[in-house]
Amino acid sequence: MPVLKAPSGNIDAPSQYKQPSRKGKKAWRKNVDVTDITKGLDQLNTQKIIGGVIAEKDSADLFVLDVKGDASITKKFPKIKKGLKSDEILAARSAVPAVPMRKRPAHDKTTDGVLPVKRQRKEYVSGKELSRLKRVADGQHDSTVDIVDAAFDPWADEPQPEPEKAVELAFLPEKEKPKKPKTLEQQSISLSANGKPIPAVYVPKGGASYNPDFTEYRERLIEESEKAVEAEKKRLAELEAERIKLEAAARSAAEAEAAEARADLSEWEDDSAWEGFESAGEELNVKAKRPRRKTQAERNRIKRRKEEERRQKHEAAMKAKNAQAERIKQIALEVAEKERQLALEKAEFSDAEEIGDDEKLRRKQFGRYRLPEKDLELVLPDELQDSLRLLKPEGNLLKDRYRSMLVRGKMEARRKIPYKRLAKTKITEKWTYKDFQLPA
Repeated sequence: MPVLKAPSGNIDAPSQYKQPSRKGKKAWRKNVDVTDITKGLDQLNTQKIIGGVIAEKDSADLFVLDVKGDASITKKFPKIKKGLKSDEILAARSAVPAVPMRKRPAHDKTTDGVLPVKRQRKEYVSGKELSRLKRVADGQHDSTVDIVDAAFDPWADEPQPEPEKAVELAFLPEKEKPKKPKTLEQQSISLSANGKPIPAVYVPKGGASYNPDFTEYRERLIEESEKAVEAEKKRLAELEAERIKLEAAARSAAEAEAAEARADLSEWEDDSAWEGFESAGEELNVKAKRPRRKTQAERNRIKRRKEEERRQKHEAAMKAKNAQAERIKQIALEVAEKERQLALEKAEFSDAEEIGDDEKLRRKQFGRYRLPEKDLELVLPDELQDSLRLLKPEGNLLKDRYRSMLVRGKMEARRKIPYKRLAKTKITEKWTYKDFQLPA
C-alpha cells in the first residue's frame, strides 16, 4: 500500500524572514534564524517518543478498515419506505360513497290500512295538453290569427318622441343626429377597365396553380416575363432621361456663370473708361440741396399705410385661395359624378356575362393614396415541386381581401400609421393651502 506521509515543518505560505540589512553582525551566519529547523526536530523527536516516525510507517499501521459499520445509525435514523404512486392513488378514498352492487330489497307490501294521498305531478305534460299539441302539429288550430302588415318600420331612423324638457332647461338646443351621406345609398362602382363588377374572390387562371398545365403555365410565364422586361426598360429610360436632364442643367449653369463673369468684366472696363467724366460730374453735385430728415409722425404714417396695404393684400389673397379651394371641390365632385356615369354606361353596353378584371384598372389611385399592386401569382420553373410535401404555400389572404375591397370600390386606400400622435398633457401640483378658509 502507498505510504501516507503527514505534513512536517512549517505549513504556512512561504515568506522571507524580516532581515532589513545584511551589513551588520545580525547578518552573520551565527545569527541566521533556525527556528523552523529546531521546530521540525522537536516534532520528529515527539513522533519517535510516541511510537515512531509517521512518514516511515505503512498505511496498514495507520488506518483500519471498518467492515461492520455502526449499529447505532439505524436506530437514530429509521429507514423510510416510500411506496409507488399507483398504490398511493388506489389507496386514496373519495368522500362520496361508492354505489352498492348488491340488489336492493323490495318494499314491504304490508301496510297499516291507511292509503297514502296521491299527489298530482305537475312537472309532466298532461294528456289533454299533449293531445292539443299533436293537433297543432298536424295543422289543426283552435283559433286562427290574422297576419297584418306592420304600419311602421322598426329599423327606420325616425326621430323618437323625446320627453318634454323642463322649464329650466328649455334654453338648451335640441340634439341633432348626424346625417348620412348621399353616397351611402349609391351602389359602389368597380375600378376595372371594362366597368363590370369584380367578384369578391377572384378565381385565378390555371397558370397560377402549384401544379399547372404545361401550355397554360408557358403562356403565363412568357406574359409575365414580357411585363418584367418592359418595366425594366421603362426604368432604364427614366434613369437616362434624368441623367440627360441633370447634364443639361449643369451645362446651362456653367454657361450662365461664364456670361455673368463676362458681364462683370465689361462693366469694370466701362467704369475705368468713364472715370474722368464721372469725377467731374460729382464736383458739380456737391452744392446740391440735401433732402431733409423725416419726422417721427411721418415715419409712423408711412408705417401704418404699409401695414394697411399688407393686410388688404393678405385678405385678398386668402379670399382668392378660399374661392379656388371651393371651386376645386366642386370640380372634383363633377368629375367623380361624370366618371360614375361613364362607368355605368360602359358596364351596361358591355357583355352581360363578362366580369371585371382586377389587373387592368381604369385608374391607379382611389382616394389620396395609390392602390397597392397585385402580387405575382406565379411559381418559377425551378420552384415547381412534384410532391405536395415539398410545397411551400405563398400569399396573404388579408392583403388579398384588402385589395379586393379597394378595386371593388367599397373603400378608399389608407396609409398605415404605426404610432398615433397623442395630446400633450401637463401635470401640476395643486396648492391646497389656497382652499383653506378661516371660519366666520
